[in-house]
Amino acid sequence: MLGGARSGKSSFAEQLLARERAVDYVACGLVPDGSDREWTDRVTLHRSRRPASWATIETVDVPAVLARPGPPVLLDCLTTWLARVMDDCGIWSEAPDADTRLAEAVDALVSAWAGTRRRVVAVSNEVGSGVVPATPSGRRFRDELGVLNARVAEASSRVWLITAGLPQRLR
Repeated sequence: MLGGARSGKSSFAEQLLARERAVDYVACGLVPDGSDREWTDRVTLHRSRRPASWATIETVDVPAVLARPGPPVLLDCLTTWLARVMDDCGIWSEAPDADTRLAEAVDALVSAWAGTRRRVVAVSNEVGSGVVPATPSGRRFRDELGVLNARVAEASSRVWLITAGLPQRLR
């Protein structure tokens, strides 16, 4: 599910899995600590929509989740996964091995995605159609997310673009 902010992509992904008794909901964003009201509200809204039978897994180790047998997976979202991985790799502090570590993390995710036997639905932001970011770090993130989205789409049997709450199947 690709789409802009508040486009309805998470809701659509949840609807695709609504008939499943069990789902592993993989939340890649930071757990709210109350310091960011908007983030706390967003996470609270997402939690309120999930059935009690869905297990929430808060992690960036998505390859490990995909390697295990289990119910379908809803990964929400690749955008927050990438942001956290870029932080963890030291991209912003220009750590000497940051680019290599990031490439390895992306390769591991895409490989796990392509090789899993589980049904996986992922959500990600489509940021390449918007305003060109004003900062080098913003442009770097946009570019890395575009590459990640393309690689995951390549390994996917279905790809959707959600705009203004309207889903359009791309593949």
